Amino acid sequence: PVPINPNNFPAKLWWLVNSPCFRSLRWDASGEGLLINQPLFECELLGAGPGHAMQPNSSGVAAAPGVFKTKTFTSFIRQLNLYGFRKVVTGPASNVVGPGPGQGLEGGEDNGGICAGPLHHFHSPHFRRDRPDLLIHLKRLTKANKAKMAAGLDVASRPPNRFQR
Repeated sequence: PVPINPNNFPAKLWWLVNSPCFRSLRWDASGEGLLINQPLFECELLGAGPGHAMQPNSSGVAAAPGVFKTKTFTSFIRQLNLYGFRKVVTGPASNVVGPGPGQGLEGGEDNGGICAGPLHHFHSPHFRRDRPDLLIHLKRLTKANKAKMAAGLDVASRPPNRFQR
Protein backbone atom coordinates (compact mmCIF):
# COMPACT_ATOMS: atom_id res chain seq x y z
CA PRO A 1 0.00 0.00 0.00
CA VAL A 2 1.10 3.54 -0.82
CA PRO A 3 1.63 5.68 2.30
CA ILE A 4 -0.72 8.66 2.50
CA ASN A 5 0.64 11.93 3.78
CA PRO A 6 -1.67 12.81 6.71
CA ASN A 7 -0.94 16.50 6.23
CA ASN A 8 -2.23 16.82 2.68
CA PHE A 9 -5.66 18.31 2.11
CA PRO A 10 -7.57 15.14 1.06
CA ALA A 11 -6.23 13.11 4.00
CA LYS A 12 -7.14 15.83 6.51
CA LEU A 13 -10.60 16.13 4.99
CA TRP A 14 -11.16 12.36 5.08
CA TRP A 15 -10.05 12.20 8.71
CA LEU A 16 -12.36 15.09 9.67
CA VAL A 17 -15.45 13.71 7.94
CA ASN A 18 -14.90 10.37 9.71
CA SER A 19 -14.23 11.95 13.10
CA PRO A 20 -17.08 11.98 15.61
CA CYS A 21 -15.63 15.21 17.03
CA PHE A 22 -16.79 17.38 14.13
CA ARG A 23 -20.40 17.88 13.16
CA SER A 24 -19.91 20.33 10.31
CA LEU A 25 -18.79 17.61 7.86
CA ARG A 26 -20.46 14.30 7.11
CA TRP A 27 -20.96 11.74 4.35
CA ASP A 28 -24.08 11.85 2.23
CA ALA A 29 -26.46 8.87 2.44
CA SER A 30 -24.55 6.88 -0.20
CA GLY A 31 -21.11 7.54 1.31
CA GLU A 32 -19.96 8.97 -2.03
CA GLY A 33 -20.34 12.66 -1.30
CA LEU A 34 -19.44 15.21 1.31
CA LEU A 35 -21.99 17.41 3.09
CA ILE A 36 -20.72 20.62 4.68
CA ASN A 37 -22.67 22.88 7.01
CA GLN A 38 -21.01 26.21 6.27
CA PRO A 39 -21.81 28.15 9.49
CA LEU A 40 -20.88 25.20 11.69
CA PHE A 41 -17.75 24.49 9.61
CA GLU A 42 -16.65 28.10 10.05
CA CYS A 43 -17.20 27.79 13.82
CA GLU A 44 -15.44 24.44 14.20
CA LEU A 45 -12.58 24.52 11.71
CA LEU A 46 -11.90 28.06 10.57
CA GLY A 47 -12.01 29.80 13.94
CA ALA A 48 -14.91 32.06 12.95
CA GLY A 49 -16.64 31.61 16.26
CA PRO A 50 -16.09 30.92 19.93
CA GLY A 51 -13.77 28.13 21.03
CA HIS A 52 -10.35 28.36 19.43
CA ALA A 53 -8.86 25.16 20.81
CA MET A 54 -9.30 21.46 20.11
CA GLN A 55 -11.99 21.16 22.76
CA PRO A 56 -15.73 21.71 22.96
CA ASN A 57 -16.76 25.34 23.04
CA SER A 58 -19.63 26.69 25.13
CA SER A 59 -22.11 25.15 22.66
CA GLY A 60 -20.56 21.68 22.96
CA VAL A 61 -19.01 21.83 19.47
CA ALA A 62 -15.39 20.77 18.99
CA ALA A 63 -13.27 23.58 17.59
CA ALA A 64 -9.97 23.07 15.77
CA PRO A 65 -9.05 26.22 13.86
CA GLY A 66 -5.81 25.90 11.94
CA VAL A 67 -6.47 22.39 10.61
CA PHE A 68 -6.55 23.96 7.15
CA LYS A 69 -4.23 26.78 6.10
CA THR A 70 -7.17 28.97 5.15
CA LYS A 71 -9.34 31.15 7.34
CA THR A 72 -12.21 31.61 4.86
CA PHE A 73 -14.87 29.23 3.61
CA THR A 74 -14.40 30.50 0.04
CA SER A 75 -10.73 29.46 0.10
CA PHE A 76 -11.69 26.06 1.49
CA ILE A 77 -14.14 25.57 -1.41
CA ARG A 78 -11.36 26.60 -3.81
CA GLN A 79 -9.17 23.85 -2.34
CA LEU A 80 -11.97 21.32 -2.86
CA ASN A 81 -12.21 22.41 -6.51
CA LEU A 82 -8.42 22.23 -6.96
CA TYR A 83 -8.53 18.60 -5.83
CA GLY A 84 -11.29 17.75 -8.30
CA PHE A 85 -14.34 17.95 -6.04
CA ARG A 86 -17.47 19.20 -7.78
CA LYS A 87 -20.53 20.73 -6.20
CA VAL A 88 -23.66 18.61 -6.49
CA VAL A 89 -26.65 20.70 -7.47
CA THR A 90 -29.99 19.08 -6.65
CA GLY A 91 -32.46 21.47 -8.23
CA PRO A 92 -32.93 25.22 -8.58
CA ALA A 93 -31.07 25.94 -5.32
CA SER A 94 -27.35 25.36 -5.05
CA ASN A 95 -27.53 23.96 -1.52
CA VAL A 96 -28.87 20.68 -0.23
CA VAL A 97 -31.66 20.75 2.28
CA GLY A 98 -30.44 19.41 5.58
CA PRO A 99 -31.40 16.11 7.16
CA GLY A 100 -33.77 17.67 9.68
CA PRO A 101 -34.10 17.20 13.42
CA GLY A 102 -32.00 14.61 15.15
CA GLN A 103 -29.28 14.38 12.50
CA GLY A 104 -26.81 16.73 14.16
CA LEU A 105 -26.09 19.24 11.40
CA GLU A 106 -29.22 21.35 11.34
CA GLY A 107 -31.96 22.15 13.77
CA GLY A 108 -32.98 19.44 16.16
CA GLU A 109 -32.37 19.25 19.83
CA ASP A 110 -29.16 17.25 19.74
CA ASN A 111 -27.08 20.19 18.54
CA GLY A 112 -28.94 22.92 20.35
CA GLY A 113 -29.88 24.57 17.06
CA ILE A 114 -26.42 26.11 16.76
CA CYS A 115 -25.12 27.32 13.42
CA ALA A 116 -28.12 25.99 11.51
CA GLY A 117 -27.85 26.52 7.80
CA PRO A 118 -27.93 24.93 4.37
CA LEU A 119 -25.60 22.09 3.46
CA HIS A 120 -23.14 22.25 0.59
CA HIS A 121 -22.83 18.90 -1.21
CA PHE A 122 -19.56 17.97 -2.97
CA HIS A 123 -18.51 14.85 -4.82
CA SER A 124 -15.27 13.30 -6.03
CA PRO A 125 -14.96 9.77 -7.43
CA HIS A 126 -11.85 9.28 -5.26
CA PHE A 127 -13.38 10.37 -1.95
CA ARG A 128 -15.56 7.60 -0.53
CA ARG A 129 -16.54 6.40 2.91
CA ASP A 130 -14.57 3.27 3.89
CA ARG A 131 -12.13 3.77 0.98
CA PRO A 132 -9.07 5.68 2.26
CA ASP A 133 -7.03 3.84 -0.39
CA LEU A 134 -8.62 6.09 -3.05
CA LEU A 135 -7.08 9.22 -1.53
CA ILE A 136 -3.81 8.64 -3.40
CA HIS A 137 -5.69 9.43 -6.62
CA LEU A 138 -6.67 12.93 -5.44
CA LYS A 139 -4.08 15.28 -6.91
CA ARG A 140 -4.01 19.03 -6.71
CA LEU A 141 -4.91 20.25 -10.18
CA THR A 142 -2.08 22.70 -10.72
CA LYS A 143 -1.08 23.76 -14.21
CA ALA A 144 1.95 21.42 -14.10
CA ASN A 145 -0.09 18.46 -12.79
CA LYS A 146 -2.78 18.99 -15.44
CA ALA A 147 -0.08 18.93 -18.14
CA LYS A 148 1.42 15.71 -16.72
CA MET A 149 -1.99 14.01 -16.58
CA ALA A 150 -2.82 15.15 -20.13
CA ALA A 151 0.47 13.59 -21.27
CA GLY A 152 -0.46 10.34 -19.54
CA LEU A 153 2.23 10.70 -16.87
CA ASP A 154 1.73 9.76 -13.24
CA VAL A 155 1.45 12.58 -10.72
CA ALA A 156 2.90 11.39 -7.44
CA SER A 157 1.67 12.52 -4.05
CA ARG A 158 4.23 13.64 -1.54
CA PRO A 159 4.88 10.71 0.80
CA PRO A 160 4.83 11.37 4.54
CA ASN A 161 8.17 12.48 5.94
CA ARG A 162 9.78 10.52 8.76
CA PHE A 163 8.10 12.73 11.41
CA GLN A 164 4.61 12.05 10.02
CA ARG A 165 4.88 8.26 9.88
